[in-house]
Amino acid sequence: MGSQVSKQIARRKAVSTEKKALCDLCENFGVEFPGCDYRPQDRKKWMAGLNPEKVHLNKILWPGTHDSATNKIGIPCITRPFAQCQSLSIYKQLVLGARVIDIRIQEDRRVCHGILLTYSVDVVINDVKKFLAETDSEIIILEIRTEFGHEDPPEFDKYLEEQLGEFLIHQDDNAFNKTIAELLPKRVICVWKPRKSPQPKAGGPLWSAGYLKDNWVDTDLPSTKFDSNIKHLSQQPPVTSRKFFYRVENTVTPKADNPVVCVKPVTGRIHGYARLFINQCYSKGFADRLQIFSTDFIDGDFVDACVGLTHARVEGKA
Repeated sequence: MGSQVSKQIARRKAVSTEKKALCDLCENFGVEFPGCDYRPQDRKKWMAGLNPEKVHLNKILWPGTHDSATNKIGIPCITRPFAQCQSLSIYKQLVLGARVIDIRIQEDRRVCHGILLTYSVDVVINDVKKFLAETDSEIIILEIRTEFGHEDPPEFDKYLEEQLGEFLIHQDDNAFNKTIAELLPKRVICVWKPRKSPQPKAGGPLWSAGYLKDNWVDTDLPSTKFDSNIKHLSQQPPVTSRKFFYRVENTVTPKADNPVVCVKPVTGRIHGYARLFINQCYSKGFADRLQIFSTDFIDGDFVDACVGLTHARVEGKA
């Protein structure tokens, strides 16, 4: 019993030390970067506001959400706090400015997070289509994967093609160098990541797993995650020379051996340091590698930071 108490005290101390490390870093370096003062007039249509004829896909810093369809996961007040990573629906996330959506599903096409379940993927698809119907020039990266420990839904690739066919941007290495205007009226890059089923074929309407990469660091320690994100990003080629999307997730994950195991207070340890992360990418000289930036509980300031840097890149100021 005594050893367990000592361990909990040590864990609390580690979290406190790491939170202070990020706070001190922020005080020393600030949160400035090219475009940091820019605010889109309409987050719902921020890509249109940047002029689709000027915005190349590899110039965009894509604001994304982690575990996007968990706003109604589990049972409210009982299991939901342990798995909920977003409070908004997919539609509302897109209206707020998110452009990368991360969906995990199981065999019956229900969205899940580990063992906890929520609505059918139909809800996600309908939200995406509603948003597309209300906008003209917004491009979305829709990542759908079979959750770890679950089986692939039967014929799910056909389902995606039937539901989104008219909007799907076909798998094409040349797409990274194209402008939004050159891709329209197609609007969705759909990355399908099955566990056992065949990967999407080259040139087809769906994109295979290798086109969206990341380095997941499973920790609840904010400075450890921040530094690991910096390290892994620095090892990537510049966005202008690579033919895949690379994601950095500004999140930390509850751990069973820590007294706090609900998502929101844990991920809150790093949530407010998105602008600091972009600042540090510039300070260290590899901001040209930053491409997809995702978060839990997305808010307007996170979107503005991503759009601001995108604007600076498009205008040749970054």
